[in-house]
Amino acid sequence: MFRALASVLLCCFFLEASFWVHFSYGDLTTCSGIVPMTERGDKISITDFGGVGDGQTLNTIAFRKAIYRIQHLRRRGGTLLFVPSGVYLTDSFNLTSHMTLYLARGAVIKATQDTSNWPLIAPLPSYGRGRECPGGRYMSFIHGDGLEDVVITGENGTIDGQGDIWWNMWRQRTLQFTRPSLVELVNSRGMVISNVIFRNSPFWNIHPGYCSDVVIRYVTIVAPPDSPNTDGIDPDSSSNVCIEDSFISTGDDLVAVKSGWDEYGIAYGRPSSYITVRRVTGSTPFAGVAVGSETSGGVENVLAENINLYNSGVGVHIKTNIGRGGVIKNITVSELFMENVRTGIKVAGDTGDHPDNNFNPNALPYVKDLTLKNIWGVNVQRAGWMHGIENATFTGICLSNVTLQGTTGPRPPSWNCNAIRGAAIEVSPRPCAELASVEQSGSCASHS
Repeated sequence: MFRALASVLLCCFFLEASFWVHFSYGDLTTCSGIVPMTERGDKISITDFGGVGDGQTLNTIAFRKAIYRIQHLRRRGGTLLFVPSGVYLTDSFNLTSHMTLYLARGAVIKATQDTSNWPLIAPLPSYGRGRECPGGRYMSFIHGDGLEDVVITGENGTIDGQGDIWWNMWRQRTLQFTRPSLVELVNSRGMVISNVIFRNSPFWNIHPGYCSDVVIRYVTIVAPPDSPNTDGIDPDSSSNVCIEDSFISTGDDLVAVKSGWDEYGIAYGRPSSYITVRRVTGSTPFAGVAVGSETSGGVENVLAENINLYNSGVGVHIKTNIGRGGVIKNITVSELFMENVRTGIKVAGDTGDHPDNNFNPNALPYVKDLTLKNIWGVNVQRAGWMHGIENATFTGICLSNVTLQGTTGPRPPSWNCNAIRGAAIEVSPRPCAELASVEQSGSCASHS
């Protein structure tokens, strides 16, 4: 049933995309211009290197040969690697700078399910170990490190991680190392990912880490709702990231902004900043828009707007924990519609585990200047749960024009607050006392 629904949604989303954008939003506001799409004068095909799209032949050597050619010939303006219609089974592989990976309509790059030879790489320095298991981690299916000017695009072809074998290892607790992401780009800049379908990632789907100038637009990301930790897009200690015009339906947060884990993230000290999330639609058992819980490097200047969520766990989730350190500030979520959601707004200072016992319990995170405006929800079971940290009260919270209607019955969804301070303008149901203080009205000054 899930696959059938996903197929219908994919079809409708892409066939009607231009209509929906034009008539819903008029003059389209976009941040995608931070990385212009590069035209490549040099073009090669995976079939030139022995690629066979029969769904059975292993194409690892073909992909590695093609990318080796791009890397070492260094054609002026870079090279486009064309993947024609067909199913190309392959092990994981690395991208290189100044290349475009282009998937034609009907093209599928499919991950092998033979995990025995999957490459291992070192943990991210801001995490100190694999996110799920101590030690290293499995390399992402499509990987890049230290790159610039890389494009993954096409005619809505598919990158399929065949993640169920990894999900089962996680459920059965037989993982030796942290599962691979579907696409991970680290220490890189000038990246564009657009017009591609991402399906059944083993772990996080798209993970830019320590990157700058990243555009992710017109993508579809799907995985079953019970697939573990299949976050959609996770900007991590990255800056100038633009996420727009996409459909995401996965087993974890749709978009989660991160910046490192406890003492390792504090030591690495690289925040996520200037992240824009716009016109994203989807569903998840967890959060639609999330910050955290790994925020030890800090997160600042995040804008999420025109978000549509349905059948989800939480609309907006700001999450951190004692031992994280870091500052979360200047977060704005606006024009959010949600339907059939357990909790509309959640701000939590007690969420997320620790990499080891060496975290500093005195490293308290700080959350300030959080603006949530023009939010509408129907069939919301609980309006809000906002708990800060004693001795590190979350401040400057503004709720403006927020209406969260409950499920059946006369009793409206409730608020539950502690260790927060803020203000509320035109909020229904009536928020908790901590959000009614006129002393904090400065946090809502621009909305009164």
